[in-house]
Amino acid sequence: MTVARPSRMAGIGPMLIVALIAAALYWPLMLAANVGPAGRTLASGAELDCTTALACASQLRNPVVPAPAQLAQGFVRLSTPVTSPLALPYNVGVTAGETLLGLLLATVTGIGLALLLVASRAFERATLPWLVASQTVPVVAIAPMLAVLLGQYGVQGFLPKAIIAAYIAFFPVAVGMSRGLRSADPLHLDLMRTYHASSAQTYRLLRFPASLPHLFTALKVAVTSALVGSIVAEISTISFSGLGKMLAENSRASDTVALWVIMGYGAVLGVTLVALVNALERWVTPWSRR
Repeated sequence: MTVARPSRMAGIGPMLIVALIAAALYWPLMLAANVGPAGRTLASGAELDCTTALACASQLRNPVVPAPAQLAQGFVRLSTPVTSPLALPYNVGVTAGETLLGLLLATVTGIGLALLLVASRAFERATLPWLVASQTVPVVAIAPMLAVLLGQYGVQGFLPKAIIAAYIAFFPVAVGMSRGLRSADPLHLDLMRTYHASSAQTYRLLRFPASLPHLFTALKVAVTSALVGSIVAEISTISFSGLGKMLAENSRASDTVALWVIMGYGAVLGVTLVALVNALERWVTPWSRR
């Protein structure tokens, strides 16, 4: 008996339902969040084009949650001209580049560590606790120190952010890949020993193919971690471009509408990067779609 696989449209339907529910709840939540600040603004005697707190909730200059029209105006203001270094599309490209380079470094490092973890139990017992401990250090604290350390060796600009992103992202890759390498069927491993296959042949023909689903699952976690690392690195170090730099600037200016627009761009970038990993997975492992 064959089991029909769900189509892609079947997965889009629930997403649209959630989006519609979120859109329906946005306006009342926006009013609830802004009515208090609006009331305090009116009580302070500020001149507003409204007379009640409820009416002013959608007209505050720096609202807690911006009204849809304010979001649209902020989107246009921060997105044009598109090619400007001060516009969001350019800065999204910078952060995306740092994230992808960080993910590449994390993938190479994580796969190398996974090979060592699988090859030697002693290496695993000696290093795994330290690898776990490395992920407990807040990136906000370690990013400036890494930037200073790398700066002493002439590593400045784009690369330090990518290295900080890789620092956060390598751990899920290492853990996922090592689990995948160990997931090969024991019967198949016995068969490879029966054929006197070398260790390299066992890895190439059995362990690596078996590890691919685990690797891509880890990469989907790692790419979002790398994005967060890139943005935090831009905030914590001297940056002249990127989403983190724009977040820091607009946070200091208390421009909440801009902060919401930048967060929206960051969310879209994260979804796009995960979609790229999904597309790569479908290309590398076409059998997984069966």
